[in-house]
Amino acid sequence: MTIRDRLDLYPPIFPYREHRLGVGGGHTLYVEECGNPNGQPVLIVHGGPGGGSNPTMRRFHNPDRYRIVLFDQRGCGQSTPNASIENNTTQDLVEDIERIRQEFGIDRWQLFGGSWGSTLALAYAETYPERVSALILRGIFLSTKAELRWFYQDGCSWIFPEAFAEFQRRIPHDERHDMIAAYHRRLNSDDPATVMAAARAWSIWEGTTLSLVPEPDRVARFSADAYAVAFARIESHYFVNGGFFRRDGELLFNAARLKGIPGIIAHGRYDVVTPIKSAVLLHQAWADSELRVATDAGHAMTEPGLVHELIRATRQFSSGY
Repeated sequence: MTIRDRLDLYPPIFPYREHRLGVGGGHTLYVEECGNPNGQPVLIVHGGPGGGSNPTMRRFHNPDRYRIVLFDQRGCGQSTPNASIENNTTQDLVEDIERIRQEFGIDRWQLFGGSWGSTLALAYAETYPERVSALILRGIFLSTKAELRWFYQDGCSWIFPEAFAEFQRRIPHDERHDMIAAYHRRLNSDDPATVMAAARAWSIWEGTTLSLVPEPDRVARFSADAYAVAFARIESHYFVNGGFFRRDGELLFNAARLKGIPGIIAHGRYDVVTPIKSAVLLHQAWADSELRVATDAGHAMTEPGLVHELIRATRQFSSGY
């Protein structure tokens, strides 16, 4: 596939309704609705955790056919309190999604998520399969020890050694055997300067590795103060706790619960943040899924090959609605 063959994003759209939804534990979520109020419901599940939603995420679904719901997960984006890790677990987020569904009077909906968004969408679908009409997932991340070791310890570091050396530089040698734990300590320090330095370094490492072709603007956005602290603190909080799953590989172990839910998995062949092995394993465990590999993409959802596959998927599931 060449760039000229890809399907472009839908034109920019704006929310027709914005909500502030209290979900307990001291958290209030920002939720917005876009597109057709009478269209097919879809929930956009952003990554991170701690990444927040953005206007580009509204542009993968035809706004004439879809009722598009976006929300910022606990502690990030426009949800409050910012960067809070209190009462912030995967189970909390799954129940937040179900609360949104009930509040908005939606019976069943499509979930559209990438990276951590795929993790959370799978966790919700395995908990409430009867409420999911379809799944469109990108950059599969199963929140396993092996995936976390690959990206934060030994694996991706072989492909981006210069960037990883900079990521390591802020951590003393005697702590480098567990980079996630070392950063987690600094991101929860009482010293604001320590927190900010760690947040920037953590965010720059991820921003540098996301796409097949480097995008300096993305790295700059990731390292911006307001974004970096919530992103890095919440990610490290989840990852140091194994995603708050009861067992390593829980999502794959429970994949049988997805039976009857149609799904499309889009994954970049050269994704070094969440390597394609996880997508293949999920596809093998989930009989109703289809795996589509973008041969010209890494991890970022805006890379041409992934844009093509994701929009093709949203059009496929909107037919006849």
